[in-house]
Amino acid sequence: MNAIHERLENFREVFSMFSNPLDRFSQLMDMAKNSTDLPDEFQIKDNQIVGCMSQAWVVTTRNDDGTFRCNTDSDAQLVKGLLTILETIFKNLHTEEILEVDSHHILENIGLGDSITSQRTNGFLNAVNKIKSQVIEKEK
Repeated sequence: MNAIHERLENFREVFSMFSNPLDRFSQLMDMAKNSTDLPDEFQIKDNQIVGCMSQAWVVTTRNDDGTFRCNTDSDAQLVKGLLTILETIFKNLHTEEILEVDSHHILENIGLGDSITSQRTNGFLNAVNKIKSQVIEKEK
């Protein structure tokens, strides 16, 4: 099992404990509370996730070994929790692995597909696309 599938499975196990969508939202909010804030100097237009209902940012950084890490933030706790999932999924992956991630299936695979509104789903997809575009830009 590769790293992405393993991480998705871990999230699926966490969210499968909750049958009520409100409990899943509480879990997302807890994840947001435990995540690191993005420093203000990175909360700029170039890092902003377009199409997100709230203010949200992502910064993708190349590690010394050629893998990438993402740091995210949002002014909405629920969105920040969703972005924390992306930070974990994309942590220490190579370019090819990141570009192969099918953003449309992440929420379904971890059991949140029916819990998240279509607007938040679109914002989530835009966040994945932003990460991919930042990785491609760093490859140039």
